[in-house]
Amino acid sequence: MSETLLERIFAAWQVLPAGQSVLSDADNSFTAGALRQEVEHLAQRLQQHQTRVMALLADNGTAWVCADLAALHAGIVQLPLPGFFSDDQLRHALHNSAADVVLTDQTARITGLNLGFAEVDQWHGLSLLQRVIASPTSSTPALLPPGTAKISYTSGSSGQPKGVCLSAAGLLDTAEAVCAALADVAITRHLAVLPLALLLENVAGVYAPLLRGAEVVLPKLADLGWRGMGGFDPQQLMRQIDAVQPCSLILVPELLKAWTLALRLSKQRAPANLQFVAVGGARCDPGLIDAARAVGVPVYEGYGMTECGSVISLNRPGADRPGSVGQPLQHVQVDIDADQEIHIKSHAFLGYLGITTDQPAGNNTEFAVFASGDLGHRDGNGFLHLAGRRSNLIITAYGRNIAPEWVEAALLAQPEIAQAIVTGEARPWLAALLVPQRWADADASADLAAAVARANATLPDYAHIGDWLTCAPFTPGNGLATGNGRPVRAAILRQHADALASLYTSKESAHVVL
Repeated sequence: MSETLLERIFAAWQVLPAGQSVLSDADNSFTAGALRQEVEHLAQRLQQHQTRVMALLADNGTAWVCADLAALHAGIVQLPLPGFFSDDQLRHALHNSAADVVLTDQTARITGLNLGFAEVDQWHGLSLLQRVIASPTSSTPALLPPGTAKISYTSGSSGQPKGVCLSAAGLLDTAEAVCAALADVAITRHLAVLPLALLLENVAGVYAPLLRGAEVVLPKLADLGWRGMGGFDPQQLMRQIDAVQPCSLILVPELLKAWTLALRLSKQRAPANLQFVAVGGARCDPGLIDAARAVGVPVYEGYGMTECGSVISLNRPGADRPGSVGQPLQHVQVDIDADQEIHIKSHAFLGYLGITTDQPAGNNTEFAVFASGDLGHRDGNGFLHLAGRRSNLIITAYGRNIAPEWVEAALLAQPEIAQAIVTGEARPWLAALLVPQRWADADASADLAAAVARANATLPDYAHIGDWLTCAPFTPGNGLATGNGRPVRAAILRQHADALASLYTSKESAHVVL
């Protein structure tokens, strides 16, 4: 079944002009015929190395996509490794998956993990490392669920990352559903902005465009503005968009906000040929959607989960309701239980690697039912509306139930605030940890006070922010954000627990910089 996706992609390429590029980066450009030949060649080399599980740790580029497609073509399990993983997380993922081959542009990092990998080959600027001696780790790697085509590790927000085992059929379902939803949108070139190791870009930003014969352009992450712990440079993203002139791209809310603010400050508008910008990965305030559209960004919010093959629902031209995350796509069934928790049925989820769970797993023909942990409802037209995470619900001292994501979205709609985390369990009022948009400013307190006041004006009294603390940015590098910029709530609240406790006992500390 692992070749099904490739067969569909190859079939789509047959109608393309002979010289049309389908994949490009700063150094390479592949036509459909050349890419297929390269994929088949690498698949043979991987088979010669008797590869069972191929890990991939590399920057965005054509080599990453070729390797991913080659693994699918050869029926080899693919393990994308995010560059923001710590060494301990990499070691855990490589050992637990029993990966026997790694393709990487970070050879020293992999060999330094002491898992028995050594370089045995080179391919398109990547080192092919093979496990030449047994891992010194004593524990036994977990068995993969039958039919696993890809292991997508979560970001490890509650400890070690969880390996989500996904079927090829589920990945194909998602890519085809995205294509069908956007069939009437003129997309001939997609710019990959998110790291390819994130399933959202991998499936919706690579597989879906290739299925429709569009070109996927893959700049290096640094060239797109990614700065690791240094944040994100929207000017770099703007330069790439101007140079590539894409029809589509995928962003997370933080990147959308940074780009929108940069466009507004420079009195520019998004390129006219940009047809569709998806935003997902975290809840997006409707005010940000409006602000982005005001500067010409054709942005539409969606919703997805790794366990469901990524995209679940999507707003799109002709079927758009701001404030919602769109209508569910054709490959999933969405149900909402009596407690308002969202349950999704899909073919994608086969189980967690090495984790016993009561969650039912699917296979290539049966649906897996996944309890998302997200709260929400569907309106009369079928649009899905999110109301936060079940596990994050705050119950105040007055007995009010508040989803912190709701209040955080109101805060993040203010241009002065880059990141926000809200807390207040069993307290009389809510507090927030705020990262100013201009962190380098000596004193951002006045700007933040005005921003909080504006946010409070959009909220009912019981959801107002009573006071806040200013803190340094939450990043993957300090373990306080995932790879796509989503704050890791538990870790942030744990790190700032003492300061928050003091805030409730002495409001004089409200604007101390942590």
